[in-house]
Amino acid sequence: MRRYRNARPGNHPAHYTDGQIEVIDFIDDKQLSYCLGNAVKYISRAGKKDPAKTIEDLQKAVWYLNHEIEKRKREAAQCTTSDPAQS
Repeated sequence: MRRYRNARPGNHPAHYTDGQIEVIDFIDDKQLSYCLGNAVKYISRAGKKDPAKTIEDLQKAVWYLNHEIEKRKREAAQCTTSDPAQS
């Protein structure tokens, strides 16, 4: 059973609604960050919105994942350098 949050036509493109729930509902339910949500979005639509852009969609997902990884590395480094117990 699909559940759609918005009633207006055009808010439910086929490349995001081909499963049991809409991609945005999954992202919201998992409380994903912007970058992780975009990675999920591009992975879930790869080859569906435009089959000629499957690789591009997957590359975009990788870009967002790498951005999230680098952000978390920076945050971890800041926590380590500011923790007095680490001195």
